[in-house]
Amino acid sequence: MSLRVPALLAFAALCAAPIADAATARSNTPMRVGVNVVPAASQCSNNPGPFISLEGTITLGGLNARLRFSNNMKGTHVRSEDIVTNVELVSDEPIRFAKQPPEGGVGGNPYIWLVFNDCNGVDGQAFFLGRCVQGLSVVNADLLVAALANLTITSGDCENSPGPYIRLEGELALGGACAQLVFTNNARFTHVHAEDVTVGVTLIPAGQAIQFAKQPPEGGVGGNPHIYLQFTTGDGTPIGSEVYLGRCVQLSR
Repeated sequence: MSLRVPALLAFAALCAAPIADAATARSNTPMRVGVNVVPAASQCSNNPGPFISLEGTITLGGLNARLRFSNNMKGTHVRSEDIVTNVELVSDEPIRFAKQPPEGGVGGNPYIWLVFNDCNGVDGQAFFLGRCVQGLSVVNADLLVAALANLTITSGDCENSPGPYIRLEGELALGGACAQLVFTNNARFTHVHAEDVTVGVTLIPAGQAIQFAKQPPEGGVGGNPHIYLQFTTGDGTPIGSEVYLGRCVQLSR
């Protein structure tokens, strides 16, 4: 069972709007993340144990921006004289989450499960970690996390060749990813029972922001071209539709 995303976030949307001396672009879409969780157990035979700790990494799927510079607005596709450049906004470098403090279980040697959720009560995939005295399994999972990217685009040197030079900056706000440890003496685990013990764990706090470092200038086609932007995933898959930002002089500071 895959982690579900609230209905309002279950689609990709892209919009852009000019402001006084720049343009802004926004992408509201679920982002695929890879989660690696390494559990450890102690005091398996003691009450109120066992005590479980979790640590690991989260790898974001990556986010890029594709800029297209064109001196012709009539074409329905990218023309040979257009220039397309890709800028990496969020890399796929792993983010380490802090080792969670140990939490007491039901005592004895229960079955231990890890259930991912969206931090708003919507459960996703469940993984059996094992029983305390047997050692616990490492979990590798792919989740969908809501993500809101806000980008500011500015330009300079619109009249010079090989300009214009475009700069991007902004941030990516993540919707959060949580999990629940379930300690149960029922091996079947068709659902959580009232007598089971559950412990919540936060992997990504809702609203955690990742800043886009101000990108170095990207050269265009010279003159005062029309500029378009499209967000893409780390592997180049488009997110939403390409949007028109304006001409270079409209974005200059």
